[in-house]
Amino acid sequence: MLLTLILLILVLPVIATMLFMRQASFGKLPSGKRLERIHHSPQYRNGSFHNQSLTPPLTEGVSMLTVMRDFFFGKHERKRPAEALPVITTDLKQPVPALPQLTWFGHSSYLLQVNGLNILVDPVFSQRTSPVQYAGTKAFAGVSVFTVADLPQIDILLLTHDHYDHLDYGTLLQLKDKAGTVVTSLGVGAHLEYWGIPAAKIRELDWWDTTAINDTTRFTATPARHFSGRGFKRNQTLWSSFVLEAGDYRFYLGGDSGYDSHFKAIGERFGPFDLAILEDGQYNPYWAHIHMMPEETAQAAVDLHARVLFPVHWGKFALATHPWDDSIRRVLKRADTLKVKVITPQIGERISLDGQYHSRHWWEGLA
Repeated sequence: MLLTLILLILVLPVIATMLFMRQASFGKLPSGKRLERIHHSPQYRNGSFHNQSLTPPLTEGVSMLTVMRDFFFGKHERKRPAEALPVITTDLKQPVPALPQLTWFGHSSYLLQVNGLNILVDPVFSQRTSPVQYAGTKAFAGVSVFTVADLPQIDILLLTHDHYDHLDYGTLLQLKDKAGTVVTSLGVGAHLEYWGIPAAKIRELDWWDTTAINDTTRFTATPARHFSGRGFKRNQTLWSSFVLEAGDYRFYLGGDSGYDSHFKAIGERFGPFDLAILEDGQYNPYWAHIHMMPEETAQAAVDLHARVLFPVHWGKFALATHPWDDSIRRVLKRADTLKVKVITPQIGERISLDGQYHSRHWWEGLA
């Protein structure tokens, strides 16, 4: 009887975990012809994708035990705002002027409208960045006012990598019939096809691959310094930043990335950029290689030869331990020193990318 009880104690958690991991939201690993293509990628070796520089997930000398102890027992103030954030409820379906327009939904989700195209990047409209919506990091109060139903028809859906705060299962299910072409990193299409998005819609790019949308618009996947994975097995799909060339405009659409020499290489090859959209949040000295510190975000804009910087990856979720508005304050301070122009739109605010930017510090005065 005692032996049976011990076996149950040991086996039941394993069975529960296996059943939990069978949920569709975890996605699917690449296989078949997709996996064959991955095997030929210069970024893929010894069974996984790799960064250009050695990139351990934790900073040298840091253990997972240290991270967990700090996360659960460390004293961290103002990780979340004490009040609902102000949001502008723009009518996203109204006619768009000829000049490019940008609307930010918080974190790394935004709608870029240029050359007559509606380009939606890393949309997360669920309440939690998690495989389930009953557990996980929840969005800040007040920010979740937009839904897929509020969006216009999406011409291009751009997905930088497969982490939950960038590739949201619930949102993707609702977008299946509303989005036209899907541009993403190599391997991510396995998740998308598993969730019902037709293969004919999906264009998966390796670093430095280019895909043309029309005669004047094209995307190029460019390096980032990060990692991927929705389950236990990491780095089976690629993570990327993207260069968008749209007529007379050139944009750098950064996904998640630690700071490295790739920003300078991309700037030399494609710059100058009219706008660089770069991560600025969810950083920590414990994982300094895979997310930039705010000061590095400002420097990356310089490396890219960006005329204007738009910092994202903040303002919606607390995925690290820093104060919720620390990232924007620090990047602005460093950008001022480096003479980098920064735009700081409010969530839901549609701004015209006409070079005449008048950003407000809308977070000032919030607790």
